[in-house]
Amino acid sequence: RNGWDTDQFPNNAQNLVPAFVALVEAGGFTHGGFNFDAKLRRQSVDPADLYLAHIGGIDTLARALLAAVEVVKQRKLAQLKKTRYQGWDGELGQRIEQGKIDLAALADLAGTSNPQPAPRSGHQELAESLIARECK
Repeated sequence: RNGWDTDQFPNNAQNLVPAFVALVEAGGFTHGGFNFDAKLRRQSVDPADLYLAHIGGIDTLARALLAAVEVVKQRKLAQLKKTRYQGWDGELGQRIEQGKIDLAALADLAGTSNPQPAPRSGHQELAESLIARECK
């Protein structure tokens, strides 16, 4: 149990969906896929435990992938993301994204323009419920 390898198969589709949404939006895998390995863990020492872990893990991946496809099709999560980051579409956002302004210039701008940003909801609960709704 060193590093990233937790010897655990996926068992919660809802936790996988956000990553799978990104995967689906990017067009899926071009090479490779999912890596499953069989290892004993905890008190799961019977061969049947490994067998069931593989079945459950693949089923969880499949459910999460199907849910991610539906989330992408509905575009509601994408619209939330677009609304959340719409400020980056403005002149300053574009300059930042294109590397045309550095941190020192941004600090100067913040010091001279006296920005008063108002807190806005990221609508996290809505985003999570959109995902949960598709995890059947």
